[in-house]
Amino acid sequence: MIRVVVVDDEALVRSGFRLILGASEDIEVVATASGGEAVEAVRRERPDVVLLDIRMPDVDGLTVLRELRTMPDPPVVAMLTTFDADEYILTALHHGAAGFLLKDTEPEQLAPLVRTLAAGGVVLSPKASRSLLHSHPGTEAAVDEEAARVRLLTPRERDVLVLVAEGLSNADIGARVHLGAGTVKDHVSAILTKLRVTSRVRAALLAQRAGLLDERPRSQAGR
Repeated sequence: MIRVVVVDDEALVRSGFRLILGASEDIEVVATASGGEAVEAVRRERPDVVLLDIRMPDVDGLTVLRELRTMPDPPVVAMLTTFDADEYILTALHHGAAGFLLKDTEPEQLAPLVRTLAAGGVVLSPKASRSLLHSHPGTEAAVDEEAARVRLLTPRERDVLVLVAEGLSNADIGARVHLGAGTVKDHVSAILTKLRVTSRVRAALLAQRAGLLDERPRSQAGR
């Protein structure tokens, strides 16, 4: 059972997410909270995944995220936003968020996205990620320079990076490319080292920026 806490300042949004995710047999929304109640709710319930509104009037999502990341065994956190190019998303990703969801995501997509997060994958909308990078000119230049490091990767590492960017966990990547979980973990570690990043999310953003996801159909990724 995947335990989820939903944090949003609007009760209607919290109720909607609880209703939609609660329909899945393998997902349980163990608590919903506003920003001021979020950290205590997470400490009490110890969820696997937290869906965290990035903009709240009482305590903003970035503040909550920073507190959650200091926990001994922090949950996976994905940010909730209504904007494709929310100026705070890149900051949240740099501070350890595992991705972001638009609040108008189709209901039937929510449960699979939560499963991806719980399995260690990342959740990024390619369209929204590109929009984010293009909306921050200074960041765009820096990311272009970082994305150039993709050339340092071996062909196998590039294949694995594409699958990381698609949101697959190590186990799913291993099944796709017929490698053991330990070998995939080693590849991911090598990728993070070569790209000089500390998270799968940042690596996924660089893969998108470098155009790896546009080079071939997903059905060919990893072959």
